[in-house]
Amino acid sequence: MKNIEPNKVYTTEEAQDYLKVSNSTIKRLLKNGIIQANKVAGRYKILGNELLRLVSPKTERRARSLYYRLEDKVRKTIEKW
Repeated sequence: MKNIEPNKVYTTEEAQDYLKVSNSTIKRLLKNGIIQANKVAGRYKILGNELLRLVSPKTERRARSLYYRLEDKVRKTIEKW
């Protein structure tokens, strides 16, 4: 597989292949704004920078931090019950 080029434009199918996710996952990422894309002629076009941002270690650390904060909040709420 080739490397993701920052300034290249990718289709959802190509992004799906690079990220190793299903079609429904790509749609969900686009719908929730996790991946920014432009719609051209009825099809989403995703810039390579967006794919690189999504798979960067910084993004993973941020997601992990958010998850642990949410987990703590849920745990504290349950303990109050």
